Amino acid sequence: MLAGRTAPLRLVILGATGSIGRNTLDLVARYPQHFEVAALVAGQDAAGLAELARQTGAGFAALADPSKGEELAAYLAGTGIACGAGDAAVIEAALQPSDMVMAAIVGAAGLRPTFAALEAGRTIALANKECLVCAGDLFMAAAGRAGARVLPVDSEHNAIFQVLESRNLAEVEKIILTASGGPFRTLSLSEMAHVSPQQALKHPNWSMGSRITIDSSTLMNKGLEVIEASHLFPLRHDQIEVLVHPQSAIHGMVQYTDGSLLAQLGPADMRTPIAHCLAWPARMPVPGARLDLAKLGSLTFEAPDIKRFPALGLALDAMRAGGCAPAALNAADEVAVAAFLSGQIGFTGIAGLVGAVLDKLAAGQDLAPAADIDSILALDMQARAVAHELLNRFALT
Repeated sequence: MLAGRTAPLRLVILGATGSIGRNTLDLVARYPQHFEVAALVAGQDAAGLAELARQTGAGFAALADPSKGEELAAYLAGTGIACGAGDAAVIEAALQPSDMVMAAIVGAAGLRPTFAALEAGRTIALANKECLVCAGDLFMAAAGRAGARVLPVDSEHNAIFQVLESRNLAEVEKIILTASGGPFRTLSLSEMAHVSPQQALKHPNWSMGSRITIDSSTLMNKGLEVIEASHLFPLRHDQIEVLVHPQSAIHGMVQYTDGSLLAQLGPADMRTPIAHCLAWPARMPVPGARLDLAKLGSLTFEAPDIKRFPALGLALDAMRAGGCAPAALNAADEVAVAAFLSGQIGFTGIAGLVGAVLDKLAAGQDLAPAADIDSILALDMQARAVAHELLNRFALT
């Protein structure tokens, strides 16, 4: 199942209690002879992390929240599992001897530990968006220096990776990332102005965390994925396209210069791309439903409407601008989504606030390329502060 391996694959899982982490552990538990868990990292859930560490026999467990260290130690007392809490402990976990690091910490908090593992030459199964959206140039340059392999976990990027494998990039005309269109695909702008957080959290196809679900409903998530793709695959910006595909059966396509269009299809189950990374370059069995095309009946496609979904346009503009524009976009979006979920702004105010933050930072010439992670994190904080300053402009009355 794991090609060329005579020993189990040793894994570090950053973000073990989240959706990607738990799906990874589900697969690991099904094939214990093929995997060992070296370390697990979570945010604040001491009890949950301790339980996972005991179940997997992890050698090390770490929480990002430094105030939870004593609680975690108490849960793990007598197990022989080493543990810690805070930034240093998370990086220590990331650097435990391993063959692969599943980088699934959500948000900018995932930057430092993922970079540490990358610079140590680990193979990175990348599920953290910020590494590429906020620091793509630095991340891929570090991978090149360390000789580290980056395997994309996100379903769309993993689909492109599968179709591109062993093929000549010079023969690629373009790649296409598909989007479901979210729950408001057919609504007008005026109708979207009145949707509730509860409606936006009901994704038609995928079960995901709250921020990514809202981002999918605005198409911001697809814009972030385009930015990621621009770093993962050595293509020009104009070679990356988005196509709305409501059935979410096709996750990515590659158009070749001879006119051939190759696609990767599969169920809406994140275990499929996770398993592809875990077993690469082989494949491993994944339980669950298979894609039944006869039952599905038809596959439909449409071009994205930037006028009704301006968040996608903002992301494309940020990609073309380069520098720290994508990092500012991401930070502002996180504030905007949180404000929408708490009822402070309306749905259409999300893109409005993000655009206003980008405009203000660009006017102040604050979006130049960053030299290091510290500079990116400082810009991230600055963009969040500006977003909070401008929040009242978009507040619901």
